[in-house]
Amino acid sequence: MKTMTLLPIAAAALIAMTGAGTASARPLNVVATTPDLAALAREIGGDAVAVVALAKPTEDPHFVDAKPSHIVTLHRADVLIEGGAELEIGWLPPLLESARNDKIAPGAPGRIVASQGIRLLEVPSTLDRSRGDVHALGNPHFLIDPLNVRIIAGEIAAHLAEVNPASAQLFQANLRTFDARLDAKTADWQKQLEPYRGAKIVTYHNDFVYLAERFNLEVVATLEPKPGISPSPAHLAEVIEKMKAEKARVILVQPYQNRKTAEAVARQTGAVVLDSAQQPGAYKDTATYFQLMDTLVRGLATAFKEKT
Repeated sequence: MKTMTLLPIAAAALIAMTGAGTASARPLNVVATTPDLAALAREIGGDAVAVVALAKPTEDPHFVDAKPSHIVTLHRADVLIEGGAELEIGWLPPLLESARNDKIAPGAPGRIVASQGIRLLEVPSTLDRSRGDVHALGNPHFLIDPLNVRIIAGEIAAHLAEVNPASAQLFQANLRTFDARLDAKTADWQKQLEPYRGAKIVTYHNDFVYLAERFNLEVVATLEPKPGISPSPAHLAEVIEKMKAEKARVILVQPYQNRKTAEAVARQTGAVVLDSAQQPGAYKDTATYFQLMDTLVRGLATAFKEKT
């Protein structure tokens, strides 16, 4: 691709202009591929880290617009946190190849792969392109489950301590505070959604299965006929019939997905379209993971109450 070919040239010029920075006492440069991972890094790292996310909150994490500045950012990184499970496979590898940073090479203390240690759902038994954009390692949208987030936060704390042992106690203290709050909030989120156990939802992409499993909801259909494939009129007609039969009245849509399609389906099924970002910062007052989940759970509970 011509754009990707030009990226290393532009990035090399920027690196030469800015330099690599000094190793003096300073916050660790932590780069996260997505805003949700960046939010967790800030919770655990506190003042000992400076965190930047490569993807925008409203950007599809599968298809991030790679820029020369991303290569410079990765070149200067002390730590890289990626989702893994092939979430960023379409755009991150070329950036890393051009960045040439051993600190964040595979297996280095500064490389954190969030999917490691997570029980991934929907791992395909066979790979067949006719099934759409299926991930070989399983569904990569696992951060919407707070129990998975607890595991990832622990990994972040461990890696940060290995990279910067002088701040290890700070990272562990922040982790304990985060875990305690996460446990309390998870109990609260479960309490809010418990009256709607078994409630049926429809999503645009197959991206809320972890949320559904954690909070006892059921995804009965997706507006995409297959992952990454645009909805056809015939498929939407099938979704509409299934929603009517299953009495599914809530459709979840992320910022980068086609809301007009969801609204058209909602008009024919009496459903409500719920704007449901998975990335902190996509909507007002969702800058942290806790604010994001508060907004999502509150929106779901309100929608279920109105439609039951």
